[in-house]
Amino acid sequence: MTIILTNDDGIDAPGIQALLKAVNGKNAIIAAPVDHQSGCGHQVTTTRAINLQRRSETEYAIAGTPADCVRIAITQIIADVKFVLSGINAGGNLGVDSYISGTVAAVREAAMHGIPGIAISHYRKAKQNFDWDLAAKFTSEVIEDLLQRPLEPGSFWNVNLPHLQPGEPDPNIVFCQACTKPLPLTSTPAINGGDSKKLPS
Repeated sequence: MTIILTNDDGIDAPGIQALLKAVNGKNAIIAAPVDHQSGCGHQVTTTRAINLQRRSETEYAIAGTPADCVRIAITQIIADVKFVLSGINAGGNLGVDSYISGTVAAVREAAMHGIPGIAISHYRKAKQNFDWDLAAKFTSEVIEDLLQRPLEPGSFWNVNLPHLQPGEPDPNIVFCQACTKPLPLTSTPAINGGDSKKLPS
């Protein structure tokens, strides 16, 4: 089974290496953005050429968004993609963040083409460092579980890993509906040439 790995943190991000480790032994191709694309949502490139750099037999750096990467992977790189995995994102994609996330957009794009997928993000607690080896372990377990579960055509999984503290037990897999509540808004725009005014949140 050919699996495409992508992300929105860029092809050199540690999260995609952790994702590759999580699928060890599977036929995986990396097709990921050259640059950081976090927060780009489902943006696609239509007004310029997209540069594709083949780094190895299994790794392609693409000068586009995560959705671009999936489009190129399934049309130009591999003809028979069976699954798309996106991540591991450095930060959670919870609630309506999933609409902003390039990580999630990659698997949404795959689902639109009839290819199932899993977006995997790692919640970050108080700007603490990530344990990518542990994230790879949890991701491997999650993938093994979800691959056994039926997925309706046009659907995908959005997974968020917890940020465990030392000594905390391994988490259970919990299934839930996506939250649709808006995110809290706090911003400080510049007004009248540099004066600031904090808007109500």
